[in-house]
Amino acid sequence: MRRLLTGYVVTYNRRHRRHGQLFQNRYKSVLCQEDPYLLELVRYIHLNPLRAKMIPDLNALDNYPYGGHSAILRNRKIYWQDIDYILGYFSEKVMSARRQYRAYVKEGIKKGRRPELVGGGLIRSIGGWTKVKELRRGGGRLKGDERILGDSVFIKEVLKASEEQLHRAYRLRAEGYDLERLSQKVAEIFEIDPEYLWSKGKYSRLVEARSLFCYWAVRELGVSAIELAKRLEISQPAVSISVKRGEEIAKAKGFSLLAE
Repeated sequence: MRRLLTGYVVTYNRRHRRHGQLFQNRYKSVLCQEDPYLLELVRYIHLNPLRAKMIPDLNALDNYPYGGHSAILRNRKIYWQDIDYILGYFSEKVMSARRQYRAYVKEGIKKGRRPELVGGGLIRSIGGWTKVKELRRGGGRLKGDERILGDSVFIKEVLKASEEQLHRAYRLRAEGYDLERLSQKVAEIFEIDPEYLWSKGKYSRLVEARSLFCYWAVRELGVSAIELAKRLEISQPAVSISVKRGEEIAKAKGFSLLAE
């Protein structure tokens, strides 16, 4: 998203002979606990044009071309949007699901802006901002993260997993792991020359080795996909595909970078 938005801003500024910031805020993604929040978020996001008074009413939103709501109602087609998944929450029958979904969206209009739906779901789980202020006045502290939307248990589990991953990365660094050391480790596993990992060959054993290398580099060492793409002289999407493939290989063959 950063690359997409930066490219758009640069092109827009050049075309209109302007300088500086174009969007008010940076793009932010929020990790969402699916069961209690997914439908709330779908409704909230799709009502954005109505809250911003870009369109007059729900009927206009039903055919609004710049959002996914009209696609869910089948009033327009977006080939990449998974509408069946959302409709499946309402009914197994498509017509009934669409009616129930629209009624659900209509119900959300009166709720207005929902600050609790932009992350930090732990605030809701302890009783809202009033309870948070009481907690602060009493000297209490709240552990949360605005990038996570969910109940207290979900947020703590995510933060714990993130902390464990960070500690694992520190441990690898402490043991001297960098890309060069990692390439040697992978080469030993697949019994190939480490230099082959940086080449552009596509025979199956090399593809497997490079995939495992990408997976460990990105997920274990925390190397960015963009940086790794430059080093391997491939595209960033190709690295992402290799990471996914490497994860499957590691699980299937029991490969681990660190002894548990």
